[in-house]
Amino acid sequence: MSVPAIAVHRVPRHPNAWWVVLLLAHWLVAWLWWSYGWQVALPLLAVTHLAMVWGTLRPDSRLFGPALTRVATDQRVLWLTIDDGPSDETPAVLDLLDAHGAKATFFLVGERARRYPEHVREILRRGHGIGNHSDSHFTRRFWALGPRTMRDEIEHAQATLTEIAGIRPVWFRAVVGMANPFVAAPLQRLGLARVAWTARGFDGAVSDPRRVLRRVERQLAPGVIVLAHEGARHGRNLETLTLLLQRFDELGYRCVVPVPQMAGGPDIAPVETRLAD
Repeated sequence: MSVPAIAVHRVPRHPNAWWVVLLLAHWLVAWLWWSYGWQVALPLLAVTHLAMVWGTLRPDSRLFGPALTRVATDQRVLWLTIDDGPSDETPAVLDLLDAHGAKATFFLVGERARRYPEHVREILRRGHGIGNHSDSHFTRRFWALGPRTMRDEIEHAQATLTEIAGIRPVWFRAVVGMANPFVAAPLQRLGLARVAWTARGFDGAVSDPRRVLRRVERQLAPGVIVLAHEGARHGRNLETLTLLLQRFDELGYRCVVPVPQMAGGPDIAPVETRLAD
């Protein structure tokens, strides 16, 4: 079966450009302060720092590099992405997807993949995709990691997943979607493109499946990227995913693994194409 959706794969091209912009902005602030006083310069300084915060905390921000939020299609297809695995729930999630004829991309955590290597291989065997979701999943402070720790988090997860799966992931998702300025450089080195989302119901924290469903359904449209989770502490991710898949079927949406394609270029990941067949 061919895949009708194209996901444009954009690796950061200038991962350190933000340094130049920030230095120029601070030079301008200093000049304004010297020339016109703090009343003029201080608002610009505040705007500069607020922009940095916004660019880090907003999941679909492109301030520090590209972020994919939907796939190119006018057909009723979705890109279902499942974060935070592998976990004890992974086999049940795979059975549920099979029951609905749905395909998904699993954004996997390196240390959890080392704990459940057989689940990683089973994800691929059943025709799904995998992506890099950091090595340790620092939920509360991923956004604040420095350049060395951020590099290690992304590179170690990439090495783990490549070794276990036998393929090199081409997608990356930041933990909680928050990508600070130090994410872009390792993504460029590893050829990874960052994936955000279009529709989410906060199922990693919200334990009411119907509440999650209502939120996701309001955001559905052809080509949206749906964010889901497995293994949350509340233990109701499977119930939630069941409702979501049932509703997708009722609305005529199919969940597919899109073909990754370089902007303006050919397909770059034959293995992803094979997995989607």
